[in-house]
Amino acid sequence: VSRSRKSGMAAQLYNFLQNLSEFARGQNNLVLAVSIPASELEMSAEDQSDFERFKKLLDRLGKAIIMSAEGETSEIIRRRLFEWFGLPDEAKKTIAEYADWIVDHRQQVPNWFPVDKAREALAATYPFHPTVLSVFERKWQALPRFQQTRGVLRMLALWVSKAYQEGYKGGHKDPLIGLGTAPLDDPMFRAALFEQLGESRLEGAVTTDICGKNDAHAARLDTEAVDTIKKARLHRKVATAVFFESNGGQAKAEATVPEIRLAVAEPGLDIGNIETVLETLGTSCYYMQVERNRYRFSLSPNLNKLLADRRASIQPQKIDERVRGEVQKVFAAGAGIERVFFPEKSGQIPDRPALTFVVLPPDRSLQEDKKTTELVKTMTKEYGTSARTFKSALIWCVPESAAGLMDEARKVLAWEDIQDEEATLRLDESQKRQLAENVKKAQRDLKESVWRTYKNLMLLGKDNQMRSVDLGLVHSSAADTMVTLIMNRLRQDGDVEEGISPSFLIRNWPPAFTEWATKSARDAFFASPQFPRLLSGEVIRETIARGVSSGLLAYLGKTESGDYEPFVYASTISAGDVELSSDV
Repeated sequence: VSRSRKSGMAAQLYNFLQNLSEFARGQNNLVLAVSIPASELEMSAEDQSDFERFKKLLDRLGKAIIMSAEGETSEIIRRRLFEWFGLPDEAKKTIAEYADWIVDHRQQVPNWFPVDKAREALAATYPFHPTVLSVFERKWQALPRFQQTRGVLRMLALWVSKAYQEGYKGGHKDPLIGLGTAPLDDPMFRAALFEQLGESRLEGAVTTDICGKNDAHAARLDTEAVDTIKKARLHRKVATAVFFESNGGQAKAEATVPEIRLAVAEPGLDIGNIETVLETLGTSCYYMQVERNRYRFSLSPNLNKLLADRRASIQPQKIDERVRGEVQKVFAAGAGIERVFFPEKSGQIPDRPALTFVVLPPDRSLQEDKKTTELVKTMTKEYGTSARTFKSALIWCVPESAAGLMDEARKVLAWEDIQDEEATLRLDESQKRQLAENVKKAQRDLKESVWRTYKNLMLLGKDNQMRSVDLGLVHSSAADTMVTLIMNRLRQDGDVEEGISPSFLIRNWPPAFTEWATKSARDAFFASPQFPRLLSGEVIRETIARGVSSGLLAYLGKTESGDYEPFVYASTISAGDVELSSDV
């Protein structure tokens, strides 16, 4: 048309088509087929004007028809790309296995897929997975630069060539060419892909999050994953499927979980691994947007990218302060329990007949500091420059490792910094909701990390040596505070008692004493590892009162003249009347 216009024969061409169409209308055995492709991006103003004129002329006498129906597209592609002579025997086996898998998982694949005709759908598109061809019809047709025939053929030709090379080299051999197998690591394929999407700036998103660089997130996650996920290259396949199903984010298309399952899952693969991989990608990728189980790629970096940038700027001092503050919250005060946080010297720990939890700082962990055990032993025996009397009163709370705790604190601080700058970051509503959720989750994770980290106790054993107690895998739902959890364990093991019987005092009466001072009796429970620790030293008053009332003990005071005053035996006495003193 444009050539006729340049030669001054545009009017003659128009008249020729008009006469030809009129002639064809008068014939019974003649069909006139005219193809006028519309590619508005390649048209000038004159081309657009001529297109409208010719279209109006032909619409007057003719009718529009589709050159290739949906079911014919796959056959056209196969004949153009392969020497096609029908389905080989191994193809029939593969199709049967995939069809059976789809039928077995019909509730987990999209409703638009013909599950009951899965075998026919697979046979029609083999060696491609049905989603490879359908995604262009479902998600890509609205893109301005997308060419459904030429563009798809060019991409698939590069795709097939890469798959053949991989198979020849002994690389990955997939039963079908699926969306997840697209060779996004090939620069030529990416160029063809971005041309159809009409956006070359997606190069950064693909090479950062999927593949094309050594440190691409999906590729890295595959190398770090368990064997089943690693061998299936599942992170890369899932991320690639999301990219195609969301057409690179160019038309706000999104990939749903059922669509991803259909595109990536295969016989023998645990379908639950797909959700696992999606969760990992959602917390790692910089350009994949996630909202309510819908996934899409975007040109704009997501919150993960903001987090990564902000984490690097958090100062170690702020991290340490946040960790120590969180530890103090978790070790909230319990009835009758004294707490000493992060002592550096033995003199900072009181030497008193009272149950005391000594919480070591995070950097004094068992894994990172091999001297921690020796430090605990020394500070248990010493009180400043003198010997410690009440060694048995100390319960040491020792962190396992500080690394995870510090990492969680860094994450919390980074998220909170981002939230403080929310107004200047131009976040959309979805990102604002996600940011609020991430802040709450990070705060919960830090709290849980404290519980998991402070799982080691050290206390004086009956042999006068330090004994370790591993609380196991603990979490915040096990008790209201860490102090409560530890006390429950110590009571369960018999290391701490809420009360003591008068007969216990009689059995453990010091052989060298005829009279045992009430204060000395109380102190023995916090000084001697042979005695259980008392939750409160005051309970010894109740024990003595019951012993006196039952005639097992006598309560007396000794005057300077050697007389006994008072002297109470086998008569009622209240705990409040019992004095804890060296003279009674």
